[in-house]
Amino acid sequence: MSEMMSELVFATRKLLIVALMLVAGSVAALAQENRTQENGAEINGAQENEYDGQLALYEQLTLFGDVLERVRAEYVDAPSDEELIEAALTGMLSSLDPHSAYLPPKGFEDMQIQTRGEFGGLGIEVTMDKGLVKVIAPIDDTPAQRAGMLPNDLISRLDDEPVLGLTLAEAVERMRGQKGTDITLTVLREGEDEPLEITITRDIIRIRAVRHRVEGPRKNIAYIRLTTFNAQTTKNLKKAFSALPAEIGDKKLAGFIIDLRNNPGGLLTEAVSVSDTMLDRGEIVSTRGRQGRDSSRFTARRGDMARGYPVIVMINGGSASASEIVAGALQDHHRAIILGTRSFGKGSVQTIMPLSNNGALRMTTARYFTPSGRSIQALGIEPDIVVEQELPEEFKGRNARSEADLRGALDGTNIDGQSNKEPEAPSDEPERSVAFIPTEPADDKQLQHAIELLDNLNNAHLGKDDRTAL
Repeated sequence: MSEMMSELVFATRKLLIVALMLVAGSVAALAQENRTQENGAEINGAQENEYDGQLALYEQLTLFGDVLERVRAEYVDAPSDEELIEAALTGMLSSLDPHSAYLPPKGFEDMQIQTRGEFGGLGIEVTMDKGLVKVIAPIDDTPAQRAGMLPNDLISRLDDEPVLGLTLAEAVERMRGQKGTDITLTVLREGEDEPLEITITRDIIRIRAVRHRVEGPRKNIAYIRLTTFNAQTTKNLKKAFSALPAEIGDKKLAGFIIDLRNNPGGLLTEAVSVSDTMLDRGEIVSTRGRQGRDSSRFTARRGDMARGYPVIVMINGGSASASEIVAGALQDHHRAIILGTRSFGKGSVQTIMPLSNNGALRMTTARYFTPSGRSIQALGIEPDIVVEQELPEEFKGRNARSEADLRGALDGTNIDGQSNKEPEAPSDEPERSVAFIPTEPADDKQLQHAIELLDNLNNAHLGKDDRTAL
């Protein structure tokens, strides 16, 4: 048996050496090509740097091969080759920034299901923070929201299993399961002296990306809530833009409230098309990446489905990514009043790159910029009107976490290359507050403020030209 193992180790080593020799050969060929020019001239500085970089990469690959061989041959329990390589890929991607990740086949499949808008699980948008699962926001009308999960909750255990040591994909996979089964989450919540144990019954999560209703004392305000940006969002938003004015009546309609609070984002294409429904012209967002193919500019087409009526967009610390693209575009074009509290501050774009094993890379490939050229990375969207939510007693005094608090978060740089960091805030300025939305609309201070503002604008009998200027 030991003889077979020795042969296997020898064979593996041989394969690694062959692979590394191929890399070395490529490096040598590149070096030779660069050094021997048609005119016999020496390589220039840029080419020499490229050669040095390739040589350094070869040395690091040699080191990786040595370590892999040692682990396979001498670790106390025989490890799985697949698990070793997957762990290496996971570590490489997660070391880049909080949003880059290696998705094994099951994780990639789960991501595709979630993007389509239906999956089995708890109903929370999560990320990793210092080895624990951090809740960005619970999804509306899901088991997680009904159980009382809140933005910025840190999940330390899943049933009896510690989260520390799990990848995000592994943690998500454990939280999903068959409808009707229970899972107990151990939750660390700011302001609580002891960890909370919250038991949640899994269900089929059908994300209603868009909800709408009539609001206001005169029943003349169109309220539209966007809970996520999946493949169904724009289609359902357009339906709401058609249904609400018909229900209220054009002459009675005072305006629209677009609620993006606790919306963690989603598809870039949906953020662009949602913005386009309320803009007639101009840039919506631009992206700048290291590679030219990752740089793009998206512009609006004619056709404002809000038809010039006033628009108020509500955001809070749970509004991230695609939500911030919409809020930033409408704010820069002065098409909407942004109301609430500062948003999360995720100003980067992730590209999904399928792999040969049916897994994928989710890798940050670009930063995005609002039409005025500002980056909201690690900064967020500052509302035009700041309205702090009335918090229950147990939430008072807590501060919310943002993109800037995540380990490895990218720096924010505006399109002109200047940092987007603001001057130090005065010490008496309030910190970010918890992203909390009361269950009852009557208790929702931010919503009631938006309703009052639209009602006052309507009472002032603003004409269409004035409304458009908002």
